[in-house]
Amino acid sequence: MNENFFKASAYINGKFVDTEDTLEVYSAIDGSCIGSLPCLKKNHVDVAYEGANRAFKIWKNISHEMRIRKIKEFAQIFIKEKEYLATLMTLEIGKPYNDSIKEIERSYEYILETIKIYQNEFLNPVVINSYIHGIEGKVGKFYREPIGVVLAISPFNYPINLSISKIIPAILFGNTVVFKPATQGALVASQLAKYFEQAQIIPGVFNLVIGKGSEIGDYIVENERIAGATFTGSTTIGKKIAQKITMKPLVLEMGGKDVAIVSKFANLELAAKEIIKGAYNFSGQRCTAIKRILVQEEISYDFIKLLKDEIWKLTVGDPFQNVDVVPLIDKKTLDYNLDLINDAISYGGQIIHGGKVIGYNLLEPTLIDNVSLKSRIAWEEPFGPLLPIIHVKNMEEAIQITNDSEYGLQGSIFSENKEEIEMLVKNIETGTININRSSSRGPDIFPFTGIKNSGFGVQGIRDSLLAMTRIKGVVYND
Repeated sequence: MNENFFKASAYINGKFVDTEDTLEVYSAIDGSCIGSLPCLKKNHVDVAYEGANRAFKIWKNISHEMRIRKIKEFAQIFIKEKEYLATLMTLEIGKPYNDSIKEIERSYEYILETIKIYQNEFLNPVVINSYIHGIEGKVGKFYREPIGVVLAISPFNYPINLSISKIIPAILFGNTVVFKPATQGALVASQLAKYFEQAQIIPGVFNLVIGKGSEIGDYIVENERIAGATFTGSTTIGKKIAQKITMKPLVLEMGGKDVAIVSKFANLELAAKEIIKGAYNFSGQRCTAIKRILVQEEISYDFIKLLKDEIWKLTVGDPFQNVDVVPLIDKKTLDYNLDLINDAISYGGQIIHGGKVIGYNLLEPTLIDNVSLKSRIAWEEPFGPLLPIIHVKNMEEAIQITNDSEYGLQGSIFSENKEEIEMLVKNIETGTININRSSSRGPDIFPFTGIKNSGFGVQGIRDSLLAMTRIKGVVYND
């Protein structure tokens, strides 16, 4: 595996930047060293923000036709590299190869759809006048304008899609970007700089900064040039960003504890298939992965039999073989999942499948029944192939347990009873509720949001375009 070594560079003000001090990157598959990253210092970060600020004054004033043309050129370069990107993504973060391909293709379509919506919905101002609104003597025209330098921070698990979905809406509207990818995933994310360079985007419009958290982690969010920020990652880091970037546009996508509520009125076969798929794909390393089941006691025996049948169908092992369950991103995550398993057992939880480490950071898909509400796994996000089953007497208890969570990203309801569904939808506290399907981020045109410690602000193509803009009004008086 280590016969392939990838050396990434930072990209600041149109120039690739390397440093003597580097970070090594290890493959999630087997722990082999597969590349290195530069370790930027605070002065590099300052130069990136200064360059982005200078470029903003140019980029925002060129025609939207030119911005669209350059972004389309970037997209064409980007999609031609999909096999290379997918191979690197799988090697670096252990995502199944076919899923890596799908992520890249989805990101390409995201770019084209974002351009389409921008052209159709945002080029003309909103007009408020007497003819439409009954206002006498005034006509108001309200435009959307870019805000300036946008800080974009992406996580390891979708290193292309969650980068593209932050960068493209921002620069399409005329903003410039300082982009910080997660260290694990930065090899593949750093490829974007090469494609912007090849598309001859104005220097400073896109800047890639990479470095140690201890050196630039806090510093990167403290620069006075920041006009807004968009972040996906842990709740802990998201809250720190919110404390430092105030009175500015901010979008935070953070943790989740997505619930699957299984009613006595559910189609149990469908529920079992959807839940197993939604919990274990990419080893549960997704914010929208199903992370706990609340099943009504009277149907729990039959339902758990179906879950066991479905979990046996999962494939486990090498992500280049397109399996369902792959090695976790690092040993820290593996150890955390093992701690959660042991804690659940100490409170009476029963492992009905999995629970063992069977390879390098490779944990079997694990299903735990009779999980106590005193267990950490009832409330904490494992970001691994670990699914607890909690028995409830009725839907009122399911609502209570769901809403007691600190998170509120998504949830799934499995029921064929319309009245029950309506009652649950009305009372469950999450950003999105999925009916008879597992939770999911897409399609990208849908607004994507969380409440409580799951997030702040709204994503999705249209909402991401809006997020890093401000309204400018022009009032004409008769």
